[in-house]
Amino acid sequence: MLLRPNQRIKLDDTDDNLFYDYPRFVTHVDEGFIQQLTDVYRQRLKPDMRIFDMMSSWVSHLPEEMQFAHVEGHGLNAEELARNPHLNHYFVQNLNANPQLPLKDEDFDAVLNCVSVQYLQYPEAVFSEIHRILKPGGIAIFSFSNRMFYQKAIQAWREGSEASRVELVKSYFSSVAGFTTPEVITRQSRVPNILQWLGAGGGDPFYAVIASRS
Repeated sequence: MLLRPNQRIKLDDTDDNLFYDYPRFVTHVDEGFIQQLTDVYRQRLKPDMRIFDMMSSWVSHLPEEMQFAHVEGHGLNAEELARNPHLNHYFVQNLNANPQLPLKDEDFDAVLNCVSVQYLQYPEAVFSEIHRILKPGGIAIFSFSNRMFYQKAIQAWREGSEASRVELVKSYFSSVAGFTTPEVITRQSRVPNILQWLGAGGGDPFYAVIASRS
């Protein structure tokens, strides 16, 4: 296994469903991060793709001008997912309790995950499922910043640096045979850390780790 048992521990080990029981209609990163992410989607996704937006919410940050064949949403709060205008269908499931996705083999052209990878306690199993549902040549894009619900992030993420978190996500892909070598897109913040934590505009660093099913 990629992670040791202690690295999977969360400070708040109560049921994740309880933590996400009420909707949060906010964005957890700033406008600079969101624009960077939408630009990456614009460059890497194509019209008429079948998209799986994993661990989603009420927004997906997809380019408004692009039309997709189907966008399947997943998350832990049905009210948030119901509000998301990009989703054609969605389902609620706690991946830490059950990482097996109720989706067909080789059915999606792309899997997206925005600022949520830090909460996966069994990433090896989840990334194996991502590989299973992707079509050959399908792409997976995992984006994240330095923000998190600290009490719900796994220890390996909480105690890591921004650089080590990039390496961690790369290792998630590498732990599954059949992914291409992960590519990293980085835009580090020039805003001092204290101002980032206070929510200064343009302060959120942007990281995306991208790989495809071989």
